[in-house]
Amino acid sequence: MMDTIVIFGATGSVGVYTALFLKKKGYNIIAVGQRKSDNGFFAEYDIPYYSVNIANKNDFNILPVSGVDQVLHFAGAMPARMQGYDPYQYVNSIITGTLNVLEYIRKVNALKVIFTQSIADVLHLFGSTDPISPDSVRKFPLIGDHSIYSISKNAAVDLIEHYFNQYAIKRFILRLPTIYVYHPNPYYYVDGVRKWMGYRYLIDRAINGKELEIWGDPFSKKEIVYVKDFVQIVDKCVQSSLDGGIYNVGRGIGVTLEEQIQGIIDVFCPVGVRSKIRYCPEKKDSPQFILDVTKTIEELGYIPNYDYKSYLNDFKKEMQAERFCKLWGRKEDFYL
Repeated sequence: MMDTIVIFGATGSVGVYTALFLKKKGYNIIAVGQRKSDNGFFAEYDIPYYSVNIANKNDFNILPVSGVDQVLHFAGAMPARMQGYDPYQYVNSIITGTLNVLEYIRKVNALKVIFTQSIADVLHLFGSTDPISPDSVRKFPLIGDHSIYSISKNAAVDLIEHYFNQYAIKRFILRLPTIYVYHPNPYYYVDGVRKWMGYRYLIDRAINGKELEIWGDPFSKKEIVYVKDFVQIVDKCVQSSLDGGIYNVGRGIGVTLEEQIQGIIDVFCPVGVRSKIRYCPEKKDSPQFILDVTKTIEELGYIPNYDYKSYLNDFKKEMQAERFCKLWGRKEDFYL
């Protein structure tokens, strides 16, 4: 019999892809999210949905009390989705929430937890193309909207490590860069202020045949990983008999700014139209980084399937299909 897996954060962008993929493989999936209703989405896939605020331990009383084998913990507040600034949301949803999830795991005798860690813990190593080890020293930004968020995520990892040593709950900590995934909402929050996501702004301009700018060094590289490669890594963790550890999510190959722009033009510009590129070396770009995924490949058997161009092509298909509109709405609900 296939394992029963509870997914916290199942209505989010990585959660829903994971839930549907694992369900298709035959696992018994239980979806959990904070929103009161999933609008009937998961029922279409024969997946039960429960509304739980993980910061409230009493909410867990509605969940199954036995028969759970593994738990995927993707829930918690994020800077990119926080209008304004409320640090208590990070402490409550990530630290207290993770403790509540771990206590639930212990009580139902589940064997494993898979947790998504923020890449903010290795921001101090950005600015180089030297691959960042999964076992690098974990730190946190001292200032900015990611500071208390990262402190909370690091504390959650420490709680999970305690439960591994105290109760032998296997733990797979996945360090995530930006996971590229189509969502109808092209905006996010920076220091509590809503802005276009950079790559979504570029895609929108390419769709309309408008000029695209490359800021800073056009040869600066960064990790770009597609949601379906992330889901593959989660699946490998689910299957693994190892005790786990910290694993980087990525491809181990950087994509230059110029390659990013050229790819967007190739995939999203209308037929017969090609956006022009303007180089703006005087404008600030993002620090480059590449993750070392050797451990992910060797211990989990991960094989990256989506290079940059194949990610863009699949992203475009998802944009056109809008498969998750019952959960997330449609693009016309967000564009201003």
